[in-house]
Amino acid sequence: MPLTPSVTAVARVAHLSSDAVIDSPSVFSSYWKSLSRESTNVTILPHGSDPTPTLLRHNATSLLSHTTTSSPSLIRLLPHVSELSSLPIVFHIAAQGDLADALVLREVVPYFIHSSSAQQAHDNALLASRLARTERKGVVHVFHVGRMGDKVEEVAEDEVKPFIVAEKHAHTLSKAAARPKSPNARPHSPSPTQPYSPVPGYASGHSSGRPNGFANGHTRKGNDPHKSQSSRSATPTTPTVVVPVDSNTSELLEGYEAAALATLALTRRSQLALAQHGSNEPRVVVFGLGQTNLDFNIDGVAYVDVSLLSPLPSPRILGAIRPSARHVIVLEQIEKWTTKWTPLFLDIVSVLQHRDSEDRPAVRSAYLGDTSGLQSENVAAFLISTTTSKPSVRTQLGASMSSLSTEVPHVPKHESSYTSILSHLFGERLEISNSPSLVPSQGQFATSPEFALGRVRGALEERNELVKAVQELLQDPKLPQETHSLLSRWVLVKDDAAKILSLREHFRVKSRWVIGSDAWSYDLGASGIHHAIVSGLNLNTLILDTLPYTARNSSDPGRRKHDVGLYAMNYGGVFVASVAVYSSYAQVLQALVEADKFDGPSVVLAYLPYTTEDSTALDLLKETKLAVDSGYWPLYRWDPSKEAAGEEPFSLDSDAVKNDLQAFLDRQNHLSQLVRAKPLLAAELVTSLGETVRAERRRRAQQAYADLLSGIDAPPLLVLYSSDGGSAEKKAKRLAGRAQVRGLSTTIATMDTMDIDMLSHEEYVLFVTSTAGQGEPPQNGRKFFKLLNAAVATGAKPLEGLKYSVFGMGDSHYWPRPEDAHYYSRSGKELDAKLSALGGERIAELGLGDDQDADGAETGYKVWEPLVWKALGVDSIEVREAEPEPITHEHIKAASSYLRGTIVEGLEDASTGGIAMSDTQVTKFHGVYQQDDRDIRDERVAQGVEPAYAFMIRVRLPAGVCSPAQWLAIDQIADEHGSGNFKLTTRQTFQFHGIIKKHLKPSIQAINRALLDTLAACGDANRNVLCSVIPSLSKLHAQVYAFAKGISDHLLPSSTAYHEIWLDKKLVAGEALKDFEPLYGPSYLPRKFKVAIAVPPTNDVDVFAHDLGYIAIVNECDELAGFNVIVGGGMGLTHGNKKTYPSTASTLGFITPERVQYSRRENHDIAEGQRRKNGRLKYTIDRMGLDVFKAEVEKLLGFRFQPARPFTFDRNIDDFGWHTGDDGKHHFTCFIENGRVQDEPGRDFKTALREIAKVHKGEFRLTASGHIVISNITTWDLPEIKRLLAHYKLDNLDFTALRLSSSTCVGFPTCGLAMAESERYLPLLIDKVEKICEENGLRNDSIVLRLTGCPNGCARPYVAEVGFVGKAPGAYMMLLGGGYYGQRLNKIYRESVTEPEILAILGPMIKRYALERLDGERFGDFVIRAGYISPVREGQSWYEGAGGEGPYREVIA
Repeated sequence: MPLTPSVTAVARVAHLSSDAVIDSPSVFSSYWKSLSRESTNVTILPHGSDPTPTLLRHNATSLLSHTTTSSPSLIRLLPHVSELSSLPIVFHIAAQGDLADALVLREVVPYFIHSSSAQQAHDNALLASRLARTERKGVVHVFHVGRMGDKVEEVAEDEVKPFIVAEKHAHTLSKAAARPKSPNARPHSPSPTQPYSPVPGYASGHSSGRPNGFANGHTRKGNDPHKSQSSRSATPTTPTVVVPVDSNTSELLEGYEAAALATLALTRRSQLALAQHGSNEPRVVVFGLGQTNLDFNIDGVAYVDVSLLSPLPSPRILGAIRPSARHVIVLEQIEKWTTKWTPLFLDIVSVLQHRDSEDRPAVRSAYLGDTSGLQSENVAAFLISTTTSKPSVRTQLGASMSSLSTEVPHVPKHESSYTSILSHLFGERLEISNSPSLVPSQGQFATSPEFALGRVRGALEERNELVKAVQELLQDPKLPQETHSLLSRWVLVKDDAAKILSLREHFRVKSRWVIGSDAWSYDLGASGIHHAIVSGLNLNTLILDTLPYTARNSSDPGRRKHDVGLYAMNYGGVFVASVAVYSSYAQVLQALVEADKFDGPSVVLAYLPYTTEDSTALDLLKETKLAVDSGYWPLYRWDPSKEAAGEEPFSLDSDAVKNDLQAFLDRQNHLSQLVRAKPLLAAELVTSLGETVRAERRRRAQQAYADLLSGIDAPPLLVLYSSDGGSAEKKAKRLAGRAQVRGLSTTIATMDTMDIDMLSHEEYVLFVTSTAGQGEPPQNGRKFFKLLNAAVATGAKPLEGLKYSVFGMGDSHYWPRPEDAHYYSRSGKELDAKLSALGGERIAELGLGDDQDADGAETGYKVWEPLVWKALGVDSIEVREAEPEPITHEHIKAASSYLRGTIVEGLEDASTGGIAMSDTQVTKFHGVYQQDDRDIRDERVAQGVEPAYAFMIRVRLPAGVCSPAQWLAIDQIADEHGSGNFKLTTRQTFQFHGIIKKHLKPSIQAINRALLDTLAACGDANRNVLCSVIPSLSKLHAQVYAFAKGISDHLLPSSTAYHEIWLDKKLVAGEALKDFEPLYGPSYLPRKFKVAIAVPPTNDVDVFAHDLGYIAIVNECDELAGFNVIVGGGMGLTHGNKKTYPSTASTLGFITPERVQYSRRENHDIAEGQRRKNGRLKYTIDRMGLDVFKAEVEKLLGFRFQPARPFTFDRNIDDFGWHTGDDGKHHFTCFIENGRVQDEPGRDFKTALREIAKVHKGEFRLTASGHIVISNITTWDLPEIKRLLAHYKLDNLDFTALRLSSSTCVGFPTCGLAMAESERYLPLLIDKVEKICEENGLRNDSIVLRLTGCPNGCARPYVAEVGFVGKAPGAYMMLLGGGYYGQRLNKIYRESVTEPEILAILGPMIKRYALERLDGERFGDFVIRAGYISPVREGQSWYEGAGGEGPYREVIA
């Protein structure tokens, strides 16, 4: 339903007048969600839940409003209406079409008011609110949704509350007369329940001294002096009739009159119980209930619109039926009613019984439909038809509104995550027994579990009849013995066949499902869940829980949600599963299949945490991970049928078990067996780990305090730091060391180890903090900052005894725009201010270290540190001891005993899921990175447990070539040891994520069994060697592949540590033989080294972005003639540090294959090792000069390079689709978005590639953009490969060229270096940018767009036409002007942009490109020619002209 003026007006009145508003999800909900949380006390209930308990809990309010939609669910209020009716509650019910559902409440509430127009809905909302408050009774106000063009004149906001709370008065006419008259005002009446008199001047209900209308239930004889047919409500001339009105009704009517008169005084519009117009001497009186809109002047016809239905003003109704009336037609907007006669019709018939029989007119019932567009002749025809028809015939005026009242309920788009899986699994067998599509034919109750249960029970009974009929048929002696077609058998058995055919739909075993929300969990009995569980029927129930983990404590505390899973398991005989599609897709599939197979009821609890339909999939993913990791939403399956077979019925599919579930398992005596049987974290470890960590922190704090007390000769000093990248930590540790040398008793710790109470006992504290994200504190300081914020909010000063100073670190260039300048070193500035606000005494002014200074942050630090020593009184102490040299990566590598470190001991340490930090620098050489789940990092800190450590493993796969057997092994490793999926990286290899420590060794052993390894896939050595896939040049690919593999093998480290640690090769006793690294030396390289081989015309490996590149030169016979050698490319940089920059490679010359030698990299001495940020080959060449570097290389080679040979590149994207090689074999390049091989609804690519690998006899080639080529397919095998590709939709290449040309890195949540989203965000960004391209006719025009989560540039964004590099969550550096085939660097166009800014920039730019581009001109070239950005000539000049050119230049602070 739309948010029409009627709905808005009623919602506004409810908001302004009520102490609390309770909304059942309805047309009102969007209005409530548009309000700020602070503006009103609004509670939006879950869909389908019973509002009664919530309403009853607000019984102390002076006025409560309940907003909802007219639907069958209103019947839930009936058992409690008597209790609710004694409370000041207004039920605002929005109707569209049929009023039947709302009218069920009429007989059980004191007041029932109906509004037929938008303006009346506004006025009656005011009336109903005042009436409920003054009378302390329940009021139902039903109004119509109306149309968007309706006009409403609203009362000023500041007048509503005084009107509602004003004391009750009998008359307020003097106030009404004093107000200026509204142009929309109607004539008014002193008594809304009595007839209207046009004579002005009222006194006690009389006009000119004569009684006006009725008094005490009487009407008076007399002639009406106003007999014109103009609109009026006249006092009819009727016989004296006494209509009995009981005292309770009289009291209710008096209360309504008082509220109506008060509303009249406020709005200058009268609210009449019955509004009459038309003929004074009517022959036909038409009573209308609904949207009548009958403003036709038809001779002899009077119209009466009914507003007040309870209490019904019976005398007023009788008075409205003049003696001249021969026919009364009761028009009611009620199409579906449970009895033959409608309620208002019966009331009018009942009232007329007080007249003599000869004076009674004939009464007819009619249906009021949509009267818009009707003309007077249509109404006249209707009147004739009705008055001449039989009394039992119910006629109709206007078109039916059934389509409006039974519209299909909206299904939130996120729910398709599960419904599409059901459709995929069960296909034609699937039956959603409470599908919203049933509503138009079955009514609103079709979505309830009770309806579904009855529907399934009926279907199963019919299927039993089918079975019985078939069994009887088999006993029929007429049945032929020989085999005949099924049709022949039916023909022979005649009538029996017809019966079976009528039930033929039950031959197929259906998978019957009921889908509902977690609202069913609040009342298991009323919702029907209990009945489904105890029914014993083969019915599957899928309950979607949409409450986000972070909002779990913000729901209504008075409404207790039951755990349906535990309820069902305790009942017994029910299959129960708890699943989360954004945590484990495979587990969802397994649970749904097992539920379908289970013979009996099943309940599947499905987690889908979203707040609105605008919530992104990324939001749902993060909420799901928090819920599963914490144990709030455990993943499990409970199959009681296994218990009978002696198997364990419970399967835990996640690490943590919540307390209630664990208690159930304890009662079932299964938990101990479960923990022993499953390769998961023990429940004891999960639950006790946080307490252990907290105890250790307390011990450390006590020890630190004791150490401080022992420093008698000098003031104790505490150094606290927060650091993400390690820079602030190093400075803090150096500061602590210098303090100890000066005689200070010093302790150092991270900020998150402290709380306010502990800090208040300290005397001197120095703080060192860096800045993360958008001015946020680093991860290990965020908890401490939150404590400070909470303490400041109280206004207390708990730190009055603290003496402190703060040193903050940041980068002023990181936020160049004036409006963002305050983010610079924001965490340090805020820390300093908050400590002061809490009473701390600043002993040295805030120090700021700026990365843009000559010595970086050290420049500011050198100024700040002396101030600290002076404040502590130790500035005069002469320090003679040399400071210990800081431990660097080079020291760790050199001391690692050729890449051994303490890795073996770390793997055996079961007390932690991680390894020592020093070992993390060594494991990189083994292809292993330690990571943790950053989505749940903060939550785990709050729980007091260590990060959710897991490891990434990268495979060494030269040129990206693997066999089908190796692919199957990789697929299996991902399932058995990883997260169920794997990544095709931008270095043409496989990457696993989510491998916990105890699976590290088995994973690497499995990789080696597949004749692969992970040695030097990461670390400061040569990385995986890239090579063009060139599917159309099979012979040439074989040559360059052999060359790439030879380079990779030659540059491998020689250490045997890899085989000892992971493959259990034993070290010679007593270390009799020592490892030796002839190429690398004991400290290896200062930074990583990357090699790529490209074959023109396709630069699909971005050869210019590598330290060493080979460009294959082919002779006239299409054979390899040699290589052009290029050096000095590299993508990484550090944000804000202009000493770091990306670079493209420069040419050394040409070399023939037979003269190719492998030279080692020479710049790995200690000096280079101390400057890791400048340790790449590109910086060495820039310092030496290309000519000098070339001469040194030629000296080592012993010969000179030949002049470079000509070549041409025309692209650096993959060639998707089918290709045939020069050997006649076929190749297909598949599009795998972002290189993530996984199964998801509609895209089971992991399964597809596994099935292809089972039959494929060629090879797979991974591309440098994260896609896959199925290579060397013989013509014989081609049909089967094509069939599999089509079956799994892997042959679909119907994507925009922009999407096909995009790539990204992994980013959050696993990459520890990521500053912003990348893999999870890029598809969402592409969705929006490609719309811009399609709008401008560029669907098939390639624009190379790349995005990375940090400046290290794994997806090579610095050579893309459009690049984005993460700076903070939601903020990216924007780059423009790269070469289409990767030959030219792009440049900074905007230092920091968010998504709206990205779209605002690219929209006009892409449109202009579409209109003004030259033939064949690429986007990267166009933005340079159009003057947006200047071209980059070399890496060292990368920052020149940053920010745009001319009118497009960004204003820099």
